[in-house]
Amino acid sequence: MSQKTAFRIFIIGTLASGVLFLALTWDTHRQVETLSHADKLSPQVIAGKRTFEKYNCNDCHTILGFGGYYAPDMTRVVQRVGEEGIRFRVKNPERAFADSWRKMPQQHVSDAEVENLIAFFTWVGNINNGDWPPQDSKKRMTRGEEIAVAAGGLSPGAAVFQNRGCMNCHSLHGKGGTFGPPLDTVGRRLDLERIEHYIRNPKSINPNAKMPPQKDLSEKELEEVTKFLAGLK
Repeated sequence: MSQKTAFRIFIIGTLASGVLFLALTWDTHRQVETLSHADKLSPQVIAGKRTFEKYNCNDCHTILGFGGYYAPDMTRVVQRVGEEGIRFRVKNPERAFADSWRKMPQQHVSDAEVENLIAFFTWVGNINNGDWPPQDSKKRMTRGEEIAVAAGGLSPGAAVFQNRGCMNCHSLHGKGGTFGPPLDTVGRRLDLERIEHYIRNPKSINPNAKMPPQKDLSEKELEEVTKFLAGLK
């Protein structure tokens, strides 16, 4: 290849890459309002963002890929623990994280600020950001991942319980969250059918339930985790 031909290839490649980059950048900016649900950016959402900044939550928590990695990611926190779960953790961190070596300080956040935070987290959780973060992904396990889970000694139901973040609120054998009740013997209290209904719609079994409906579970995941919990006696 001559030097002249190589130079032409370089120029053409550079120009093509530049045009592609600009086109993708324009397309991204064109979709920002739709992807971020800018129409739902209410005064309360903005107040929640300011509360998040006021208490320096980003020092420990990551949100939309930015922040510290000491504490859980907050991008999908509403979907993961529900509004009541957020209220409990913010207002009572000493109880919520009593069994964890990672401690959250008592910030004395007002009730109004907590509601603003929930509005902010709800808005963030609805942004179309490519199914991030991975731990809150809605993607199902592949057949290969199921085999790997089995090889690791976990039943499919135990894997769903662990991977879907159930231990953020519930504990087993003294390990896990304290927002929800321990589940070591849940199979004694509820039969398989009632456990399944509880997971899908907690208030259908307990009108005072604070657990959010687990709508993202596939039918297979629901079946497996229900069998796992029903066997805890």
